[in-house]
Amino acid sequence: MTDPKATEAHEEAVADEIEAVAVPGQTQQAAVAARSPMQLVWARLRRDPTAMISAAVILIVIIAALAAPLVASLIGHGPNEQFRDDGLTEFGTPVGPNSQFLLGTDNLGRDVLVRLVYGAQISLIVAFAATLGALGIGTLVGLVAGFMRGWVDTVLTWLMDTTLSLPQLLFAISLVALVGPSLGTTVIVIVLFSWAPIARVVRGQVLSLREREFVEAARSLGASNWRIMRVDVLPNLLVPILVYGTLLIPQAIVFEATLSFLGLGVLPPTATWGNMLSVASTGSLYTIAPWLVIFPSAALLAVTLAFNLLGDSIRDALDPRQTLFAGRRRLARNRAAKRAARRKASA
Repeated sequence: MTDPKATEAHEEAVADEIEAVAVPGQTQQAAVAARSPMQLVWARLRRDPTAMISAAVILIVIIAALAAPLVASLIGHGPNEQFRDDGLTEFGTPVGPNSQFLLGTDNLGRDVLVRLVYGAQISLIVAFAATLGALGIGTLVGLVAGFMRGWVDTVLTWLMDTTLSLPQLLFAISLVALVGPSLGTTVIVIVLFSWAPIARVVRGQVLSLREREFVEAARSLGASNWRIMRVDVLPNLLVPILVYGTLLIPQAIVFEATLSFLGLGVLPPTATWGNMLSVASTGSLYTIAPWLVIFPSAALLAVTLAFNLLGDSIRDALDPRQTLFAGRRRLARNRAAKRAARRKASA
């Protein structure tokens, strides 16, 4: 039996969404017909302050990373330029934040602010490259395993389980020690440990999709397995892939920072947030120069938290059930307002 309250809440939520994008002079039927699924998602995201704040933080970091050469030019300090006279005290310790070095200097007299924005470049490059690689491999493996079944599924599932069972950090350290640390090696290592969870998610989705009527219809028309996977099944996987991708980006950023902190990621003097923290830990330098830890850690926390919160918001916006919950909250507020108005009128 359908819950009348739930039905009423759902209808009110739908009406609110129609009202949010309705064009003056346009009927509700026309407004509904004119809305695409992406417009519905965008309407929900716009009403979510967490999503908007997270997106703003991510946009600021991306702009700062892209404008890193401009920042260095305006300040007049290069990312690897050492200021032994002005950037170090008479005892050889870093200089704190001041008018010349807005975020202070490090142990070699380099500008922390300039290195911070250049480090954002490395973090974002690694994160997006590793995420795209992991999504591509994981989607392909999961799609083939879930659709083909049989021995193909058995072999690929065994490969996923084996990858997931490996101790990531120890295996990454061993691999980097063999081939040598570099930007490309860091991306490859992150991809090697990130594709398996995506493949498991995609495989689970494909197992249910392959039994749907539209797949059977395509198969009855003589479509090949590859065409069915590419044309009929893959478009229905875009939502979970998109959500998982937004959640994978902060994991890649943290993993790259961890490897750089251990001296196994991007090699100095290239600025990354990880090796900036590594410099701060050398000889307990952070005890006399806490800004060497505060600013890279704050940037790392802000970016990872923003991507995680944005991923959760996108997942909620793509979930139709969120409309029902939102409608219930609006219905409760409207009823409370009506009761308050009736009490005021009767008084």
